[in-house]
Amino acid sequence: MVQEHLPLIGPRDPRVFQLLFLGSLLAAGLAWRGLCVTPAQIALTFAAALLTQALFLRALGLGDVGYQSALISALSVSLLLRSDTLWVHPLSAAVAMAGKFLLRARGKHLFNPANLGVVFGLLATGHAWCSPAQWGHDVMLAAWIVLLGATVVRRAERSDVSWAFLAFYAALAFLRVAYLGQRPAVFWHQFENGSLLLFSFFMISDPRTIPDSRAGRVALAALAALLAFGWQFAFYRQNGLFYALFLLTPLTALFDAWKPAPRHAWDRSAPLPAAAR
Repeated sequence: MVQEHLPLIGPRDPRVFQLLFLGSLLAAGLAWRGLCVTPAQIALTFAAALLTQALFLRALGLGDVGYQSALISALSVSLLLRSDTLWVHPLSAAVAMAGKFLLRARGKHLFNPANLGVVFGLLATGHAWCSPAQWGHDVMLAAWIVLLGATVVRRAERSDVSWAFLAFYAALAFLRVAYLGQRPAVFWHQFENGSLLLFSFFMISDPRTIPDSRAGRVALAALAALLAFGWQFAFYRQNGLFYALFLLTPLTALFDAWKPAPRHAWDRSAPLPAAAR
């Protein structure tokens, strides 16, 4: 296999903004929101993600490329997952990165790496949970996430899936509020949720795990919104966002076969080998 030694992040790579935003959000959460994640858990998460990525890159002969995905996954796991142990976070991060290389279909990830790590932590460890209310319901925080998140997905050319998901989710929320005769404030309150907005702009929008065509992405967004909404409000279970994406992303290959479209490139000025993406 030919090795390609490429820049860590190219000049047009939208992951620059994603890393800066997620990093600043984690720092702000620790400083002002009292996130229940310790420096040791964060450090171990980054170490495990980077080490796992490095081992696979070495085994596959890809050289020192592709670490941006490990950094993003480590930030996402640190932001979303909570545990009363030191081993859950790094194990979840290692599973996330290993899944990127081992679980593939038609040259794409079968699961979003961060989503896989979070779901693994929730289902397999017995010592993990997600706190939907950890970011509160703050209008200014929500506006900040939307502004910066919209910048990232626009530069990644995948804003359609984020806005489609929010539109479908909003339609379901509106119908529920109207059916129950609740006040409009109840509807708006749901969209001040930082966890929902983080999912919409930084998880479901990952180009390596969603359909290449716009029609496929909108269909995936509709199914994800329906499944996540039903999980929470019909079955009264938490973490519907993460489980919905976990169950639906394996369908991406079917959507791509249904509506073929050009494959996404993070930075067209510095394309990565397929296995490192």
